[in-house]
Amino acid sequence: MTEVPTLRQTIAALHQGSISAEEVVNHYLARIDEVDSGIEAWAFIDPEHARQQARALDAARADGKPLGPLHGIPVGVKDIIDTDDMPTEDGTVLHAGRRPMRDSTIVSRVRQAGGVIMGKTVTTELATYHPGKTRHPMNAERTPGGSSSGSAAAVASGMVPLAIGSQTNGSIIRPGAFCGVVGFKPTHGLISRKGVLSLSRTLDQIGVFATSVADAALLCDVLMAYDPADPDMHPQARMDLARIVAEEPPLPPKLAFIKTPVWDKADVDTVDAFAELVEALGESVDEVELPSMFDEAVKLHGMIQDAELAVNLAMEYEKGRDRLSAGLRAQLERGPKVAATDYVRAVARIPLFNRALDEIFDRYDAILTPAAPGEAPGLETTGSPIFCTIWSLLGTPAVSLPLLHGSNDLPIGVQLVGQRGNDARLLRTARWLVERVVSEDE
Repeated sequence: MTEVPTLRQTIAALHQGSISAEEVVNHYLARIDEVDSGIEAWAFIDPEHARQQARALDAARADGKPLGPLHGIPVGVKDIIDTDDMPTEDGTVLHAGRRPMRDSTIVSRVRQAGGVIMGKTVTTELATYHPGKTRHPMNAERTPGGSSSGSAAAVASGMVPLAIGSQTNGSIIRPGAFCGVVGFKPTHGLISRKGVLSLSRTLDQIGVFATSVADAALLCDVLMAYDPADPDMHPQARMDLARIVAEEPPLPPKLAFIKTPVWDKADVDTVDAFAELVEALGESVDEVELPSMFDEAVKLHGMIQDAELAVNLAMEYEKGRDRLSAGLRAQLERGPKVAATDYVRAVARIPLFNRALDEIFDRYDAILTPAAPGEAPGLETTGSPIFCTIWSLLGTPAVSLPLLHGSNDLPIGVQLVGQRGNDARLLRTARWLVERVVSEDE
């Protein structure tokens, strides 16, 4: 096997038996050998263990056992997500050598669907802001973003077709934008966080990386299953994202271009690129302003994040503060200073913000806004998550689409934001937008 076609074609070939899971895994292992020394997307990878998983899947197929929707497909898993057969070290020396006793819920879902857990992808320090070792797959002097650095870079460089990450502020959308891949963060509470490093119950969300909207939908269909172990989940009917994404919208989508209160943080390249995009979309987009109440959203997110991080990472701070980065220490020291009344008020504002957005979603299919201030910056940072902060606070579904480029020919992500719970509609609109932009470029 010298070249893997689209993910759907690969899955079809695996089900038909024209290729084996071991061949697919070997293809991606060869790609890792070829490029990862310059990117360093992996925190842990054991090629033989990956092959063993593939051989077991091939044996199951030979025995006539049912095949899952991800049968034989390699998946990268962020190194804050527990795996019982690999270390999970959370991007910190404080957790070096940590071996979980059981899989996280989402890793179990991938295995049940026939996916091969290829390895653990690099995360920033405890999934916060201090960079890990991973470099941008297109420019080794640039950051891939964070905190899901390795997951985004691994997909962007063709080392795996799918990867899982997490977002508390901008950790799916930002690296997806920087690396030029699809990064999708579903509605808060749709994917279990059981067995995942907890930073903030209010803000933590699981997401995925893929090279297309349809592929992201395929993986999320596997992950979106009710888990009573996550207190923010509740039973609901299957969304069937992949089917809906493939459908044509019943009416031409209408987008609300929203600059948000942080528009002054956008680079010139981003401002110019979005002006061109909005002009090209014509009557399909209107510029819309958020209500003034959103002016405090970024501040409220910071209060919640700092307070909950201080609680969840208290042991790391108490026992190993001298091994933490200065930035994380400062953040953990801010948390206890957040007044209880301010924290409670901040959490209580979330449903009010979402109700205010409902009026926009009554008229528009999705919000169009930047995914990041601009192209990926240098390695000393993971870049600003400021254009993700409001949507992380609100728990709305969001997707970053690799549709624009800056003056250095690096990707500038286009973020689409949907109404809570309307993930399928958002992804269908995202696919429509990608096809619309591509057709106009041709």
